[in-house]
Amino acid sequence: QVQRVESGGGLVQAGGSLRLSCAASGRTFSTYAMGWFHQAPGKEREFVAAINWSGSSTYYADSVKGRFTISRDNAKNTVYLQMNSLKPEDTAVYYCAALNYDSMRPLYDYWGRGTQVTVSS
Repeated sequence: QVQRVESGGGLVQAGGSLRLSCAASGRTFSTYAMGWFHQAPGKEREFVAAINWSGSSTYYADSVKGRFTISRDNAKNTVYLQMNSLKPEDTAVYYCAALNYDSMRPLYDYWGRGTQVTVSS
């Protein structure tokens, strides 16, 4: 299991940008596809973006396509989410997780603290 710590969230105005980081532990990090999910108050946790183990392939939810970019640095055991043109509806707690790159479902039902993103209008 890959342990994760998310960071980089904050309060930003609509149209602004944030870069989230997910620092993972474990020597097997580079073998996992990784993804970002978010959960808004009163809503289910939703898929946002995914990247395969090597970083050669990415996939996005329609709601963030063209605005968000996922990347990874396997030497640093870190996954990033560059968030541009933020909208108030992006407000949520953001989590990273190892996932199945076919189903885009998390491999484990274990979540860290996440990082809060708040976008003001």
